[in-house]
Amino acid sequence: MTSARQVRFWLIGFAVFAVLLWLLRDVLGPFVAGMAVAYLLDPLVDRLERAGLPRWLATTVVLLSFVFVVLLVLVLLFPLLRSQVVQAVQGLPNLVAWVKGEVLPRVEAIVATLSPEDVERLRTAVGEYAGTVVGWATDLVRGVLSGGVAIVDVISVLLITPVVAFYLLRDWDKLVGTVDSWLPRPHAETIREQAREVDSTLAGFVRGQASVCVVLGLFYALALSAVGLDFGLIIGLFSGLLSFIPYVGSLVGFVSSVGVAFFQYDELWRVGLVAGIFILGQAVEGNVLTPKLVGDKVGLHPVWIMFALLAAGSLFGFVGVLLAVPVAAVIGVLVRFGLKQYMASPIYTGRFARRTAPETVAVFPAEMPLAGPAGAEHTVTRAPADVPGAP
Repeated sequence: MTSARQVRFWLIGFAVFAVLLWLLRDVLGPFVAGMAVAYLLDPLVDRLERAGLPRWLATTVVLLSFVFVVLLVLVLLFPLLRSQVVQAVQGLPNLVAWVKGEVLPRVEAIVATLSPEDVERLRTAVGEYAGTVVGWATDLVRGVLSGGVAIVDVISVLLITPVVAFYLLRDWDKLVGTVDSWLPRPHAETIREQAREVDSTLAGFVRGQASVCVVLGLFYALALSAVGLDFGLIIGLFSGLLSFIPYVGSLVGFVSSVGVAFFQYDELWRVGLVAGIFILGQAVEGNVLTPKLVGDKVGLHPVWIMFALLAAGSLFGFVGVLLAVPVAAVIGVLVRFGLKQYMASPIYTGRFARRTAPETVAVFPAEMPLAGPAGAEHTVTRAPADVPGAP
């Protein structure tokens, strides 16, 4: 098979995979989530297996422990979260009154200092952006009610994901060996090398970033609750969860907590204390948590992660969000591999093989006997030849 036909084959295969993913996106949620859980827990199962436990028993112990920890966290947090949600609903009228009494007069005072042309431009811009925001919110609500995060789908994820994760964990090594046997033999070692790079990148980011999210969520929740901020537990945990998207969690948590602090406190130093919690959290994340838990060799840029999550979520919904980071890792590794090959090729170095002019070389009978008088010197004209690496 020629290289052109190989490229055509893999492009067609990728296109078929993308189409099937788009068509089946509404039913793939539990299976993709189960695959993600199995990938995260496989190192623990391998460790127990090396300690002497059978694979099925190690899988059962690890998966049951994971489910128990998740349920325990939910049981402990649910009453606290419910009380804060009820408090937020009850305090909504006071928030509206505060906006009308404190925020709107200041906005009107600022608007009064503007010229009529500036006011008109501002009104037009606000109208356009408001329409855009309403459209996004409508699409989001429609997706929640009818898409991949509907109630029925959430229930199916909760019920089917553990089953899928169990069977994938139990047969993980067999599945890897089977996929390895399907690799094209001439390129098997190259593909294995890139697969190991993808695994290293993905494991370093997902497992490390998940640890960062847990630590930040607990820090923000405890710190905001300690200073007495209303809804501090919800804001802190939500900020930690959103920290999986670089910078988004800290930004959302900072804006929401400072806004609540302005509404709740009369002293500015308390507002500054709340803001300082997020500044400290961001400093600890950037200088301690991310270097220690994620590392600087993962190769996934924060902007690339944000783009991948938004694009995949827009195209494939909940399943796209689950697949965004693995796909981003694969693309990143393949791009780096392609750049490495390009920079080692003559296209980058400019050292192309070039044809030289005909060369006349003296040849003696001892080296190349030719017809003619004995001892006579003869000449041979060499045809132009490719000279690899010629400058």
